Amino acid sequence: MCGWSLGGPEGLLLFIYLFIYLYTKRLLSAITMNEATGRVVIQQCLSAILKLKGADEQVPETIEIGRGIVVFVCFLDKASEETVEKLTKHVTNVRLSENDAGKHVSVCDIQGDVLIIPQATLGGRLKGKAMQYHMNVDKVLGKALYHKFCQGVRMAVEEVSSGNVKCGVYGARQILSMDTNGPFTHIIDV
Repeated sequence: MCGWSLGGPEGLLLFIYLFIYLYTKRLLSAITMNEATGRVVIQQCLSAILKLKGADEQVPETIEIGRGIVVFVCFLDKASEETVEKLTKHVTNVRLSENDAGKHVSVCDIQGDVLIIPQATLGGRLKGKAMQYHMNVDKVLGKALYHKFCQGVRMAVEEVSSGNVKCGVYGARQILSMDTNGPFTHIIDV
């Protein structure tokens, strides 16, 4: 027989403690999510190809990169140029790429390429069985911020590296194929 019981005042206190803990954790998670103004998902890659859908029966345009990173970006409600600047610094300086010695360095340090893809679905939240995108910035501002982000990353990479920066098309369906050297994916919110 067990020497303790969850009945009585101890059980009630434990229940209250767990309820408060779980509720606070959920509340803090929601607050943190709502405070974010931009999100990137960075995937290390050996190569990547992005096919841009052509008009009607045209052959799709393809964008290719070699060793580097693929960056999926989404701008959330209240995003601004400050959000773009922060994301640009994170993407170009974060040490996620492996050099030849196996040490983690920035994409600029390996002279790597960057493929930036707009990904509005990163701002989605599950409600019941459906995704909602009420936290995303409006499309006009999102497109402007996306172009500023692409320009900022391009300038930062070209300043210190021989890597190429290529960008997908905002608001268009695109097909991505990439070869990775492991499931090395990171999410960064600002």
